[in-house]
Amino acid sequence: MIISNSSLVSSDEFIQVNPRLKIETFREKCPVAAGEDVIKGLTQTPKTLPSKYFYDDHGSLLFEKICALPEYYVTRTETKILQNYASEIAHLTGPCEIVELGSGSSTKTRILLDAYQELGHPLHYLPIDISGGILEQSAYSLLEDYPTLHIHGIVSTYETALKHLNASPLPARMIGFIGSTLGNLKPDECHIFFSHIVEALQPGDYFLLGADLHKPKSILEPAYDDSQGITAQFNLNMLRHLNHLFEGDFNLQQFEHLAFYNETDHKIEMHLKSLRSQTVELKKLNLTLEFTAGETIHTEISRKFEIQQIQQELLDFGLVSLHTWTDENQWLGLMLCQLQADS
Repeated sequence: MIISNSSLVSSDEFIQVNPRLKIETFREKCPVAAGEDVIKGLTQTPKTLPSKYFYDDHGSLLFEKICALPEYYVTRTETKILQNYASEIAHLTGPCEIVELGSGSSTKTRILLDAYQELGHPLHYLPIDISGGILEQSAYSLLEDYPTLHIHGIVSTYETALKHLNASPLPARMIGFIGSTLGNLKPDECHIFFSHIVEALQPGDYFLLGADLHKPKSILEPAYDDSQGITAQFNLNMLRHLNHLFEGDFNLQQFEHLAFYNETDHKIEMHLKSLRSQTVELKKLNLTLEFTAGETIHTEISRKFEIQQIQQELLDFGLVSLHTWTDENQWLGLMLCQLQADS
């Protein structure tokens, strides 16, 4: 989830690991205050949870496994698009700092770095991820493979990190938001997110956006309910994460993963379904919850888009589409936009 309260965070850790790597962490000052979104979501009907709680270190590793699943078309499709067109992206932007939201293992970012390196451009990478473990691990790996690369990692939510970006060390900046993560945002959250993107850019800077496009239900549903049960583990891990953060007693054996495609609203819905009537307590939040058998917690959506729809929304924020690339099946779109001076 993108939305957070930046008044609850401070840059309380800054590590200059070596001349080419520094990692900055923005932590929430008060865990109880940080859990206000949990209280709000779990005390409404139907119950919901912000998807940011998927991503402790274990959740991030599970998501990396999801990306490699045969049913999960997103990663391999977008990887192929980048392999085919990264050179075009690098030519269009020229030298620029690459900022990546939700960087994870930075696997696809390597394709972009290769393209910029081939053109002789300096390499500056700013990964942003809520999981410090996977960010640090991927940063060390990248430094080994790219001897001229400089990395400034930020461990934080997207909104907070975007508000604390320093001036780009290169002539331009490109913020990358690839994968299908845009679909996790409701329409009003999308608008807020785009406004944060624009605030973090200067006129002439770039925004590289990946979007999951409309496709048959028979392709979509297995991607979010795989045969190996990895996505189910990922969904259930949210409850384990809440137990750790807020001294909870969710019994993961008493919930099951539920995912389906809402054809009316063009979105995947993920839920956690209570298998019996039960009481759950989150001590740090002073919260006691009652679940009936079959009651669900709505944990995530994944909206599917049309390219023209997104282009118009971006244009409303002064982000003009320079080029859009897709795969042969038209399953995903990768859009390079530029912020205009009169936005």
